[in-house]
Amino acid sequence: MELTVEIAIISDTHLPRGGRRLPASCVERLMSADLIIHAGDLMRRSVLRELEGYGPVAAVHGNVDDAQLRAMLPATTVVRAGGAQLGVVHDAGPARGRLERLRARFPSADAVVFGHSHLPLHERSRDGFQIFNPGSPTERRRAPRHTMGIAQVENGKASFELVVLG
Repeated sequence: MELTVEIAIISDTHLPRGGRRLPASCVERLMSADLIIHAGDLMRRSVLRELEGYGPVAAVHGNVDDAQLRAMLPATTVVRAGGAQLGVVHDAGPARGRLERLRARFPSADAVVFGHSHLPLHERSRDGFQIFNPGSPTERRRAPRHTMGIAQVENGKASFELVVLG
């Protein structure tokens, strides 16, 4: 029997800020996923608690998270799901050499999820190692749209999809 795990991936939510909320289509995907990964910049503990109300959460802290959240969350983590290992970090550094740098930083990982830039990105090395940035569902900055990611992990293989939110 094949084991498939669906992971909803978000980053850089920067909440709460004014009346801004997670888009309804994002919340629906968070609630239907087997696991939620947040790649940092939640900002407040209340945001983590809200996400935990939708399902299991694996998260790292980002550069704008408050002291309480930084004390609760690691800077990096490795998530095991569906036979795969996914590294998670907020800031993956400069674009040049990023794929190789993340491979070296997470040598046992099949893929690394990161945030910080708010720019969606999916790259794959020749040997299948992947890096994925879901962008942001709430603060797009230079990205054309609000986005999030979905990973399907089946028998140790992860496939990533960027989801454009309405």
